Amino acid sequence: MSVPSTTGQAQAPAIQVRGLEKSYKEVRVLRGVDFDVARGSIFALLGSNGAGKTTAVRILATLLKADAGSARVNGFDVAGQAARVRESISLTGQFAAVDEILTGRENLVLIAKLRHLKDHGAIADDLLRRFSLTEAGGRRVATYSGGMRRRLDIAMSLIGSPPVIFLDEPTTGLDPEARVEVWQAVRELAAGGTTVLLTTQYLNEAEELADRIAILHEGRIIVNGTLAELKALLPPAEVEYVEKQPSLEDVFFAVIGDKK
Repeated sequence: MSVPSTTGQAQAPAIQVRGLEKSYKEVRVLRGVDFDVARGSIFALLGSNGAGKTTAVRILATLLKADAGSARVNGFDVAGQAARVRESISLTGQFAAVDEILTGRENLVLIAKLRHLKDHGAIADDLLRRFSLTEAGGRRVATYSGGMRRRLDIAMSLIGSPPVIFLDEPTTGLDPEARVEVWQAVRELAAGGTTVLLTTQYLNEAEELADRIAILHEGRIIVNGTLAELKALLPPAEVEYVEKQPSLEDVFFAVIGDKK
């Protein structure tokens, strides 16, 4: 895996975004987006449908060119060093990208081979176990439920231990138990030093996982901070002498309402 060679790059944030803009004809999707993601942290980009989350991820993953602004991933410029960026990342989109003809295990082995890794079978078996797919590993993916396909898709993105992982709405369609399993896998990644940028509509997902949360609304970052910092934006309510701390949901709808 290629990594920046200088000390300065190694100490820089894993992701740096400055003044990012993107429009589709007359629709301004991103309107000057700025944020940093520290190495080994989980950063949640939270917003409603159409807020610009997927567009931002596609630019960072070199799948889309920005109209203005700049971005660096793992020390590499996404516009000028796209190949180096792609060597540093893995991307899981909103829909599972798995081969339905192959079995679950064969999908994992295939990706391990493409990444030129050794012990393909051991890697596949470990990921099947982590995502509770061991019993289904020998079945064709065409027989999997939607949630099972999603878990397999995320498992495939972890092969090769890329330093930066983009998870775009990773738990869409998963049942509560499977969602918790994915959350645990994401926590383990960050604990091992992997940087995770997570986009989500689920407030509890951001609350459970993220070290920092940025709320993207109508193409702009309107708040960015730790969960504690975001909650501090709203005063606590008192009911019969019991202090009620604001939830992330309270913060989200309060700041969105302020911008309408």
